[in-house]
Amino acid sequence: MPGGRLTQQDRQQIALGLADGLAYAEIARRLDRPTSTITREVMRNGGPTAYRADLAHRATEHRTHRRRRAAPRGSEAPPQAHGRDAEAVREYEEVFATVFMQSGLPKMTARALVSLYTTDTGGLTASELVQRLQVSPASVSKAVAFLESQGLIRRERDERRRERYVVDDDVMYQSTMASARATAHLGETARQGVSILGPGTPAATRLENIARFVDFVSESIARAAEQAREILHTKPETTSDSTT
Repeated sequence: MPGGRLTQQDRQQIALGLADGLAYAEIARRLDRPTSTITREVMRNGGPTAYRADLAHRATEHRTHRRRRAAPRGSEAPPQAHGRDAEAVREYEEVFATVFMQSGLPKMTARALVSLYTTDTGGLTASELVQRLQVSPASVSKAVAFLESQGLIRRERDERRRERYVVDDDVMYQSTMASARATAHLGETARQGVSILGPGTPAATRLENIARFVDFVSESIARAAEQAREILHTKPETTSDSTT
């Protein structure tokens, strides 16, 4: 695999590949690059439907210049636990945050959530998030307040009575159930319009169809979440070696 950063010509080939509907793996094969390189490049620059080679190239140059300008001379990135590649971790966190942003999360909220997901402890204090993200305490406060309201994180006190923001296995379940409830509420609201607009009218029929669809989806989500929680969170039973 060739080393070095992607060139502008590489990015043009990526854009052409996306336009032709090629998979990331196929684009990577044609450029003789790792698939992960193509995935990161596309996801951090608008995703497969909005990727533009010229914009991606300028954005990369801008990020590189900004990092060089921000880093004081002689400073180095702190060592990563478990021998991780600091640059690879940083790039992965950018990609992960971009995926959350494409699902509707604000940028700072997405970055805060990724920081919690990728820390080994699964929890960070507000000051630790400020340090990791290099943002103001107010920005962190706003981000975690939104995440908590969506059931994506929870608060707890550590041994020093500091408030920590935590993600764990149950948080994803709670978040999914919250999403199912929000979807169900949409169905209820749509159904209320049926009587107001008049049963049997085109508009009321449309709303009734929406309500039925949403009901089915929300019930399916809740049922799948319950099943996943029961199966994935159940510890395997130990078997005895006794014979009869």
